[in-house]
Amino acid sequence: MTPSIWRPMTTADIAAAHALSEIVHPGFPEDRAVFEERLALYPAGCFVLASGDELHGYALSHPYVKDSAPALNTRLGALPDRCDTYYFHDIAILPDARNSGAGDAIVSILKEHARIAGFDTIGLIAVNNSAPFWQRHGFAARDVAGMREKLESYGDGAVCMRSAA
Repeated sequence: MTPSIWRPMTTADIAAAHALSEIVHPGFPEDRAVFEERLALYPAGCFVLASGDELHGYALSHPYVKDSAPALNTRLGALPDRCDTYYFHDIAILPDARNSGAGDAIVSILKEHARIAGFDTIGLIAVNNSAPFWQRHGFAARDVAGMREKLESYGDGAVCMRSAA
């Protein structure tokens, strides 16, 4: 069996990554166009967890504006003019690849990328009771007044979080 590794996402990976999202996040659907756009806007922040030709996970991330997040299933059109933080849009790993260190590995990869790109903070929305995972990686919950309505689109228990890069 070929070991799974994180590698840069390509356009050829989009269909499989989108299908994987429907398995991992059935309550938080995003159109394939969201994946296509994130890859086109910021390919350096898009990765897949691959074992040969099979995908077991993906990560979408990009520069953004501190204390904000795109609404679920929304295309950006362009990255904001004044990006002052790095944003983890989505990290999804199939259940059979969890507890393998893959989650820790992609967080390290993305944090290093954020530092090299010059960002001193990273933001995300934790869903599916994932806040403890993010806390282990230095993220802390933030009560951001302007985000309350947007958080509702991410489901019960969604938490806005931030970390140093």
